[in-house]
Amino acid sequence: MPQLDTSTWLTMILSMFLVLFIVFQLKISKHNFYHSPELVPTKMLKQNTPWETKWTKIYLPLSLPL
Repeated sequence: MPQLDTSTWLTMILSMFLVLFIVFQLKISKHNFYHSPELVPTKMLKQNTPWETKWTKIYLPLSLPL
């Protein structure tokens, strides 16, 4: 029964880590990151709803006098 030759395993593992490191560095370098993000103030617009222009009163059954 032939024996497994493990003499090249260290070279293969180290080269694999090196290639993975280079590939990840290249992928990360393609991203554009913002250097100084700033808050942009947004102006809130008031929306007119039909029930704001009318006078309404809500009667709850529990608030009626007995």
